[in-house]
Amino acid sequence: MSFTVHPPTGPVVPLLLDSPHSGNTWPEDWHPIAPREALDTAWDAYVAELFAGAPAHGATLLEAHFPRTFIDVNRSRLDIDPAMLDGEWPTELVPTPKSIRGLGLLRRLALPDVPVYGAPLPVARVQAWIAAYYDTYHAALAAELEAMHAKFDQVWHVDCLSMKSAGNVMNTDAGKKRPDFVVSDRDGTTADPQTTRFVVETLTQLGFEVTVNTPYKGAELITRHSDPAGGQQSVQIMINRALYLNEATREKGADFTAIQTALDTFVARFAGFIRSTVRPV
Repeated sequence: MSFTVHPPTGPVVPLLLDSPHSGNTWPEDWHPIAPREALDTAWDAYVAELFAGAPAHGATLLEAHFPRTFIDVNRSRLDIDPAMLDGEWPTELVPTPKSIRGLGLLRRLALPDVPVYGAPLPVARVQAWIAAYYDTYHAALAAELEAMHAKFDQVWHVDCLSMKSAGNVMNTDAGKKRPDFVVSDRDGTTADPQTTRFVVETLTQLGFEVTVNTPYKGAELITRHSDPAGGQQSVQIMINRALYLNEATREKGADFTAIQTALDTFVARFAGFIRSTVRPV
């Protein structure tokens, strides 16, 4: 299976956390030319493990197993650079600036000047990858939220990602030092202010430096799976990797357990916030 759904083990709350980029199991039919060392720099290593305690607090955890350098589920389905394809796509593609920088649905660059592929990809193969990995992941996330919404008047979704401690030339904030956490809600469009404020204040109270929508505003996962007016809140959380691992070796750092404990506290408080707010249908 390309992902795992970890169901609640404690009293259920309508909270789903998803870790879309912490997988690093290569599909058998994926053959990049970039060195694994370069590809792994995009890996959100151990993010699912950092949030592994979420089910004990009543939340659901969705964990992807495939690499984001293979298929990035946090991009639009049509965010593909046509130059990466061997053949014509059957519908119009909509490449964004991320694709232009090599960071689209299909990763073109593992690092600056380090291409992922040695030749264009057959259209049929890419379509099969999207159906098997991208579509199934989004369908699973949507199904979990729909099932929660059938029982509660509101549901919450937290998209859990990590980021390098400083951007490189492929990023819009190249060379700039990043905060401990970036909380994103697409400039207030994917969650109500109360939810975003609670997330920011809780992380701040736990001793972290937090920014909102800078340098990340959030992407496809919170855009697609949010409907604040309909009672479906989505926020994205970016964790600075330097907090919990050695960025050069990608080994767990001395503070890994402390950060894991802090995030467990964050989820526990978020679950309490939800219990004080939500009503059963």
